[in-house]
Amino acid sequence: MAWFKRDKKGIITSTEDKKEAPDGMWNKCPSCKKALHYAEQVENNYVCQYCNYHLRIGSKEYFSILFDNNEYTELFANLRSGDPLHFQDSKAYTQRLEESYIKTGLNDAIRAGVGKINDQDLVIACMDFNFIGGSMGSVVGEKIARSIDYSIKHKIPFMMISKSGGARMMEAAFSLMQMAKTSAKLALLSQAKIPYISLLTDPTTGGVTASYAMLGDINISEPGALIGFAGPRVIKETIKKDLPKGFQTAEFVQEHGFLDFIVDRRKMKEKLTTFLKMMKN
Repeated sequence: MAWFKRDKKGIITSTEDKKEAPDGMWNKCPSCKKALHYAEQVENNYVCQYCNYHLRIGSKEYFSILFDNNEYTELFANLRSGDPLHFQDSKAYTQRLEESYIKTGLNDAIRAGVGKINDQDLVIACMDFNFIGGSMGSVVGEKIARSIDYSIKHKIPFMMISKSGGARMMEAAFSLMQMAKTSAKLALLSQAKIPYISLLTDPTTGGVTASYAMLGDINISEPGALIGFAGPRVIKETIKKDLPKGFQTAEFVQEHGFLDFIVDRRKMKEKLTTFLKMMKN
């Protein structure tokens, strides 16, 4: 005979009294598949507390992690892309832009801001993957160019946080021109002897990798980030060979000499502070 006795059977909460968890309160780690509470994600700088997987985040989150007290001045906030080619595939480019404005609350795939990191002045331009795959269009190139001009004028180090699928096909040659444009601006930054830190995050691919992402005085990455030009599938089909284990991960790229450091996001601010003080001296 059982030592307990049920008074009622089954779940007795009425449908009207049931409460759903708010959207975004819980997330699942893509790596270990464990449930992550939003408050814990914020506290841990959006790194999985179980397996240390670095979750994909955007400019809002990076600015809150890096800038002191999340205080910064946004630069060139109102720039938006045009549609010079009147491009249309399954949708018109203008429609895709409008949908992205509403979905993300952003004006394009990049935001720029100036503030302090542990009392060190820094201009940061950060890409947002949620806006058309973080693709590099004319606005992305223009914001980077203007941010570099701002750094030169005020003699403030510049940092680029890349997260992109590459050039924006809807702008064709206008997009590809941004590779040369941003590279030329970075050459001017170098001539002015102002430091440039490039942070490559997951994923950094295509024309972004082939231009400003790899041109830093210091190139750093987060653990496990995908970094490359063409995708692994395309490369495998082209060379007709199996690719090495870990191909195009940050660790593989560092091993082959294209990265200086891989830094855990939770230690990023302190590491950047060390770099800024060292380069300032």
